[in-house]
Amino acid sequence: MNAKLMSRGPFPMTHSGHDDGLIHDLRHIQRTSVQRRQVLRWALGVSVLPLLGCDDGAASSRIGTRGTGTGGAGTGGGGGPDSGGTGTGYGGMTGTGTCSKIPEETAGPYPGDGSNGPNALAQSGIVRSDIRSSFGGATGIANGIPLTVTLNLVGANGRCVALAGYAVYLWHCDQGGLYSLYSAGVTDQNYLRGVQATDGNGSTSFRTVFPGCYSGRWPHIHFELFHSLDAATIASGKVATSQLALPEDASAAVYATDGYSASVSNLRQITLATDNVFSDGASLQIPAMTGNVSDGYAATLTVPIAG
Repeated sequence: MNAKLMSRGPFPMTHSGHDDGLIHDLRHIQRTSVQRRQVLRWALGVSVLPLLGCDDGAASSRIGTRGTGTGGAGTGGGGGPDSGGTGTGYGGMTGTGTCSKIPEETAGPYPGDGSNGPNALAQSGIVRSDIRSSFGGATGIANGIPLTVTLNLVGANGRCVALAGYAVYLWHCDQGGLYSLYSAGVTDQNYLRGVQATDGNGSTSFRTVFPGCYSGRWPHIHFELFHSLDAATIASGKVATSQLALPEDASAAVYATDGYSASVSNLRQITLATDNVFSDGASLQIPAMTGNVSDGYAATLTVPIAG
C-alpha cells in the first residue's frame, strides 16, 4: 500500500509500532484523541469537555434555546437547554444558554389594571385561558382570526431557569382596533383580557383573536407579569410590563381577510422603526409564528425577566 495513503487516515500509523499488537494500537488512539481535544481547547479558548453532556440536573428546568438568528424563530440547530448555536432565538433566548431581559414597556392607556380607571383584575372570572368572550355578566364576543399566544417565562440570570407559578395578565385590542372597557361602543365589555399562572415549565397559553392594527401603532399585544395569582389583582403588584410585536407577514395575511379592512392601510403607514414603542429595537419581542388564516395562528415568545 502507498505510504502516503496510509498517512491520511484518522490515526496515522508509524512503522515502528506496527507489530506491537492491539493494546499498543488502542493506547495510540487514546493519546491521539486527547491531543486533538487539547488542540481544540487552545484554538477556541474554551474546554470542549462540557459538550459531551449536561453539567448538572438543572437542565431539565430550563427552556431550550433555539439556535441562531434574530427576532422570532431564528435558524440553525438546537433545541436542548444548552444548544450550541449563537445569536438570538425565540424572544430573549440565545444559543449560548443565556437570555437577555425583555424590554420594559408602557402599559399604554388601556390596561384595565386599576392604574387609570377600570380594573378587570379585580373581577371574578378574569383567570381563564380563552379570552375571546367577555365575562362577569358581559356577553360580548370578539371576532377575528384565531390566535394562540404562548409565553414562556424564564429568569434573566444567565441560566434561563423556568419561572413556575408566576401570573401573566394579557390584553389587546379587537380586530377593529378597539379596547374593551375603554373604547366607544365596547366600554361595557371586557373581552380580550385574561390572567393565567405559568406551569412547571414557566409556560402559559391564551386563546384569542389576531388583534387589528390601529393608526399610529404596530400590531401588538400587552402583558404584565406578577409573582403569583394572588398578586395579580392590581397594577401595583406587577414585576414587569412589556409588549409583543406581531410579525409583519402574518399581520398582512390576516388583514387581507374580512373584518380587518381598516388595518390594511394602518399597517402600510407604520413600521417597527417608526413605532413609538418598538423603535428602539424589538428583536426580543417578536414571537415565533406558525399557522395560516384558514387554521389560525400560534405565537410563541420566551420572556426573560429578573425573577
